[in-house]
Amino acid sequence: MLQSFSPHADPAVLDDLRARLRATRWPDAPEDAGWSMGADVAYLRELVAYWADGFDWPAQEAALNRLPRFRTTVGGHRIHVVHARARGGPALPLILSHGWPDSFWRYTKVIPLLTDPGAHGGDPADAFDVVVPDMPGYGYSDRPVGPPLDTVAVAGLWAELMSGLGYDRFAAAGGDIGSGVSRYLALDHPARVVAVHRMDAGLPVYTGDRADLAPEERAFLDTAAGWGATEGAYAAMHRTRPQTAAVGLTDSPAGLAAWIVEKLRAWSDCGGDVERAFTRDEILTNITVYWLTGTIGSAMRMYHANGAIPPAQHARRVETPSGFSLFPADLVRAPRAWLDRIANTVRVTEHPRGGHFAPIEQPEAYAEELRAFFRPYRT
Repeated sequence: MLQSFSPHADPAVLDDLRARLRATRWPDAPEDAGWSMGADVAYLRELVAYWADGFDWPAQEAALNRLPRFRTTVGGHRIHVVHARARGGPALPLILSHGWPDSFWRYTKVIPLLTDPGAHGGDPADAFDVVVPDMPGYGYSDRPVGPPLDTVAVAGLWAELMSGLGYDRFAAAGGDIGSGVSRYLALDHPARVVAVHRMDAGLPVYTGDRADLAPEERAFLDTAAGWGATEGAYAAMHRTRPQTAAVGLTDSPAGLAAWIVEKLRAWSDCGGDVERAFTRDEILTNITVYWLTGTIGSAMRMYHANGAIPPAQHARRVETPSGFSLFPADLVRAPRAWLDRIANTVRVTEHPRGGHFAPIEQPEAYAEELRAFFRPYRT
């Protein structure tokens, strides 16, 4: 049963947050280090000062609460979900799965574009009933008290959630970890998922003979390995020792901001200036959700769970019609040969702008791509 949900932060909690921000004990940094060694301390000082004395969380919270937000129990887990019905009647149900370091926040800009395309320059016939849940341990969904859930388990929860909402057949889309969740929805519930759209193919897992791969596939594996060596320290920490990092990130809002903002900058199409991709208020809304819900540790633990997924699961090919959006500033872009290897790929779109967080970086382009891709699967 859905229960309406409109959270309101306790003023005392916000006062504590501001006090912590003002009392930040800042590290030194080499002269002109910028972002070359991680988060730019000079930028973070400016961001934290604004978070403490300029950012209006109640206004941002009120904007989020204008979405149709609910909580419900799925598989024993209390889940927060945005359930936005299409304007004008029945439409194709679509479940959108987020990743890290975000939550339902990733899709807040595209929800109205998908539920009411006619009001945004689109065809009203392309409307969706949009379902955007927070994964367990993220955002306003409860943190699992037992072992963390992996993407396979979350896909099972989402299938149950869609049944509870009255949707027998539906479309699925996602990015980052949510790309994997959408993949397993299609793999484990092929009779129910009409088609699946993914923003990325994820970092490749391949245990076969590399000689069987096309040259561009081998180059892709090498590029992904190089990315992991230079950019993957955060993921190694999440997979192996998430609780160690969680102590500092849960206690220090400045530390939390550093951990998240560095990724928002590195993974977005911002040309080195993170505020070209996101407004300062958008950045801090995402981070404040993590702070108020205390979910940075539980979100990181999902990497630990995913690290134990058996190789045989990674080797499964998706036979459900699949589409991919490739954005120029995303982490590692897979070649078409790889996409055909891992899925029944019927559409690949290369976008001129955007990065890993395209639904909030380029919401119009992302929404239009979903409308176009799912159009043949509405009947």
